[in-house]
Amino acid sequence: MAELRQQVTAFLEYLETQRNASPHTIAGYRSDLAGLVAFVTQQRGPQVDVKTIDHLLLRLYLATLGTANGKRSTYAKSSIGRKLAAVRAFFGWLTRNGQLSANPAELISSPKQEQRLPFHLNIDQTVAVLEAPERAGEQAPHRLRDVALLELLYSSGLRVSELTGLNIGDIDYTAGMVRVLGKGNKERIVPVGSKALSAISRYLAQRDQPGESAPLFLGARGARINRRTVAALVQHWSTLVSTFRSVTPHTLRHTFATHLMEQGADLRSIQDLLGHASLSTTQKYTHVSIDQLLAVYDQAHPRAQKKGDD
Repeated sequence: MAELRQQVTAFLEYLETQRNASPHTIAGYRSDLAGLVAFVTQQRGPQVDVKTIDHLLLRLYLATLGTANGKRSTYAKSSIGRKLAAVRAFFGWLTRNGQLSANPAELISSPKQEQRLPFHLNIDQTVAVLEAPERAGEQAPHRLRDVALLELLYSSGLRVSELTGLNIGDIDYTAGMVRVLGKGNKERIVPVGSKALSAISRYLAQRDQPGESAPLFLGARGARINRRTVAALVQHWSTLVSTFRSVTPHTLRHTFATHLMEQGADLRSIQDLLGHASLSTTQKYTHVSIDQLLAVYDQAHPRAQKKGDD
């Protein structure tokens, strides 16, 4: 009997050893599949054979995520969709291994996602955040590091995991490029602006001649900086300069893409810069640009005035 909990553990080991998935990815799958194990155990008991799990039980599991005590759950549709993707991947692995004849999760449709536009900063807000550590002066600890980090996030639109994984040798100052290891260990080359390169040079000049294989950004204890520290410092500097909503590293990535779109960059180029596998993932930035275009039209075109405005 292929017991569910044991098979989930084997699947996570497969992701780590054979797919070389990142710790962040594995942690996400572990969390999502733990919810499935808890639900199935509650319904069927602790010793559950994976062959007895059908699409009806999986559909019931997802339905419970959408409601809590008869009321709407706090889980967003995007979160439910992510959990379904994890379940599909797990049962797909079981099917490929010959432990199941078919993937029961393939019979379940993904929840329709809300069309929410990504939050981004305007130019003035962006400049304020990027310059915040400089304004703080010499008394700000890690000031040069934080300037370089913020500039690089916005200059190249990196994911926070891509930024924390950078080594010094990944920066090509002559070509103005950075070599990035993205999702699925896919490598891409991304341009870096002159301000970011200058900030990185100033930051590295204060370090004791580190080699090219050394981490580009260090945390407080001298080890490679982690995701949590990056998120905390981005939020710290953004809240010091403005009252707009919380800014995350991903906000700077959205801002990078949106500003390129507003300045006329084509969608395919933005897709390559962001490292998106699918163009549909990038297309959300067209909505931001269109919204801006409509706002300008409504404000400037004489035939666009609303009733009662004249």
